[in-house]
Amino acid sequence: MTEQLPKSQVGMTIEVPTEVVDATYERVLNRLVSRAKIEGFRPGRAPRALVEARLGPAVVREEVVESMVPEVIRQALEEKSLDPIDNPDVEVLELERGKPARLKATISVMPEVTLADVATLHPDLHGHDVTDEMLERRLEDVRQPMAEITPVEREARLGDIAIIDVEVEADGEVIESETQKAMEAELREGVLLPELLAVLPGTFVDEAREAKVTFPDTYSDPKLAGKNATIRVTLRGVKEKILPPLDDALAKILSKGAQETADAYRDAQRAELEESVRAMEKLEREQEVVRALVEASTVDVPQTLVDRELTSQLESMERSLNRQGLKLDRYLEYLGKTLDQWMADERPEAEARLKIDLVRAEFARRENLEPTDEDVVNFLEDQASRDDELKGQVADLKKSPSARRYFASRLRRLRVLERLIEVTGAKT
Repeated sequence: MTEQLPKSQVGMTIEVPTEVVDATYERVLNRLVSRAKIEGFRPGRAPRALVEARLGPAVVREEVVESMVPEVIRQALEEKSLDPIDNPDVEVLELERGKPARLKATISVMPEVTLADVATLHPDLHGHDVTDEMLERRLEDVRQPMAEITPVEREARLGDIAIIDVEVEADGEVIESETQKAMEAELREGVLLPELLAVLPGTFVDEAREAKVTFPDTYSDPKLAGKNATIRVTLRGVKEKILPPLDDALAKILSKGAQETADAYRDAQRAELEESVRAMEKLEREQEVVRALVEASTVDVPQTLVDRELTSQLESMERSLNRQGLKLDRYLEYLGKTLDQWMADERPEAEARLKIDLVRAEFARRENLEPTDEDVVNFLEDQASRDDELKGQVADLKKSPSARRYFASRLRRLRVLERLIEVTGAKT
């Protein structure tokens, strides 16, 4: 009998035949007698009736439940082809020697996914152009290590190296560990904090500037992690960086002789940028078609599944911290969070990841994209042939259930992406 429960749960009432109940009682009583130590009898020789009377019916019944229920539930799940995501909740309704037993089981199962009609999806796809500005930035970057650095007497400008004194204040307290004198800071995007990059250009020597910043929750100093702070900088000197001109001689050096002229070197750099952009577009297409499918599909992710995902994530994080000589509780202290707060903060992201996984798995099932064992082995061998670290481990990987599951998951994901890109017209 199936009960009215949430879609991610199945309820069953299971009847256990009298002969199974009686056989279990026999096994349990025999085991209890063999363990019993009763005065006046050698171990295992006391009468069964005496042992049962001494232990009491409640103890015997509990032992029967522990012995019988797991196998009964396993068989019931197998008959119904149910794959539980955690241990079923079982209630014993009736259990008495000489009579059938009745059990009530509530099983949490993988949720039902209402998959969107892929033909109606309209992923937001757009290309990227390699601009002259991007090329010039690349050509500047490759010449940076060869720049001539010269002290100058003027205000700081973008591209300069500023000599600064730094002081950080949070909650009205100067953080001594963050105080630095005569620190060199390059005034360049991606190198210096954006907040400082916004205030330092135009500053003269001995002039002070301030910037308001918010430190990330993961910042190493617990006094600053997640805090709003003020960074005060005083300019003590300026050095100018002068890049060498890109001529034919420099082009030969930078390309290690592959290009003879500056124009040829520029063309080669543009070609590399084009290749990078095409790779980025491919990644964006893959992410976008999955996002479009997931957003248009419906699935209620059970909290049991989210809890299991968070527990796995926590265990993985703890192992990583242990390898670095850190303890989980100390790390959470740095973050200023309790374990419950961490779980609550991570829950939305864990639920989002699970929704993606569930939708992708349902799409793979609907489209018959599940790899066979032979497919997985062939894929494993192909991937190992491209990876020097894996080449010598192929035999062991084939024998490892976890490795086979990992490569099966990767192959399934690739097939899903290929099929989604095909049916949504997201090919280039």
